[in-house]
Amino acid sequence: MAITMMNSKIYLAIESVTLIVIPIILLFLPADFFDEGQSVCLSVQLFGKECHACGLTRATMHFMHFDFQEAIFYNPFVFIVLPLIGWFVFLRLKRNIKQLI
Repeated sequence: MAITMMNSKIYLAIESVTLIVIPIILLFLPADFFDEGQSVCLSVQLFGKECHACGLTRATMHFMHFDFQEAIFYNPFVFIVLPLIGWFVFLRLKRNIKQLI
C-alpha cells in the first residue's frame, strides 16, 4: 500500500512538472520552429486532405509568441483550442497539487 501511494505521488509530481516545463520550453523555441517539414497528420498522409486540426501546432507556436496574424493563417481554431487547453492544464495542476499536499 505504501509503495503504491509513493508511486502515485511520484507520478503526480512528474506530471505536474511536465505540464509546467513543456510550455516554458515552447516559449524559448522560435515561433517558426515547426513551420517547415512534412505533415504527420493521418488525414493528409492517407487522403491528401487537411483536417480541422491541421496547422494547430504551428498556430499555437505563433500564438504563444504573440504573432496572431500567422496563428490565424495556420489555424483560426487556435483562439478556441489554446485557451481551453490552458484551462484544462490549470485544473489538472490544481488537482495534482491538492493531492500532493
